[in-house]
Amino acid sequence: MASFGWKRKIGEKVSKVTSQQFEAEAADEKDVVDNDEGNWLHAIKRRKEILLEGCAEKSKQLKDEGASLAENKRSWRRYREAIQKWDEALQLTPNDATLYEMKSQVLMSLHEMFPAVHAAEMAVQRNPHSWESWQTLGRAQLGLGEIILAIRSFQVALHIYPMNPEIWKEDLSWARTLQEQQKVAQRIKKSEAPAEVTHFSPKSIPDYDFESDEIVAVCAAIAEKEKTVSANKTMVIVSASGAVETVTEKEDGATPPDGSVFIKAR
Repeated sequence: MASFGWKRKIGEKVSKVTSQQFEAEAADEKDVVDNDEGNWLHAIKRRKEILLEGCAEKSKQLKDEGASLAENKRSWRRYREAIQKWDEALQLTPNDATLYEMKSQVLMSLHEMFPAVHAAEMAVQRNPHSWESWQTLGRAQLGLGEIILAIRSFQVALHIYPMNPEIWKEDLSWARTLQEQQKVAQRIKKSEAPAEVTHFSPKSIPDYDFESDEIVAVCAAIAEKEKTVSANKTMVIVSASGAVETVTEKEDGATPPDGSVFIKAR
C-alpha cells in the first residue's frame, strides 16, 4: 500500500493560464479588501464629522436660547436659566470662548464676582485674541477691587482692538479714576493714623554691669548706712517695780543692770 506524501513538484503541472487566472483573482480580492478598509475609515471619519457638526449645531441653538433669556427677560431666574443653557452648550463645544464670555457677563449681573472672573479667564485662555473676553475680564476684576489687574486687561483689549472707543473712554478711563481715588484714600488714611505709642517691654530694659565701679560704690554706701542704723539700737526697759529706763545698745550689744529682773519691750 502506497503511503501519502506531499508532491513537491505539483506546481509544475498547473497550466500557465490557470496560474495567471489565480493571480488575477487574488489581486481582485486584495483590491476589494483595500477598498473595504478605505471605505470603513472614510465612514468612521464621516461619522465623526457628522457628530461634530451636530454638536456644533446643537451648541449654537443652546447659545442663542441662553442669549435670548439673558437679553429679553432680565431677571434672576432668567439669568440662571441662561447660564444653564450655556453650560449644556459647553458640554458639546468646550472650546467656545464666546460661551464663557457671555456667562461671565451674566454672573456679574448676579453679583457673583469670583465665578465671573473665572469664566472670563476661561474665555481668554480659549481665545487670547478676543478683545471682548479681555474687556469682560477687566470689568469682572474691577468688581473684585483688583484695579491694577483690570487696567492690564483693558490695555490688552485696547491693543487687540485699538479703534474701540468704549474701552478707551469708559473702561480704561474709569479704572484709572478709581486708581487715583484709591491712592488719595491711602494718603489720607496714612496722615490720619495716630502716632505710635512706644511700649516698654522687659527686653527694652538695659543690662547693667553689677561689677562696675559705680555699682560697687553705691552698694557700699547703702551697706554702710544700714550698718550705722543697726549699730545703735534703742530699747525701752520696764522693771518689775514699774521703773522705765531707755538703753541704747552698741554694736557689741548692751548689757542690762546686774541684780535686777527686767521685762523688755521694743
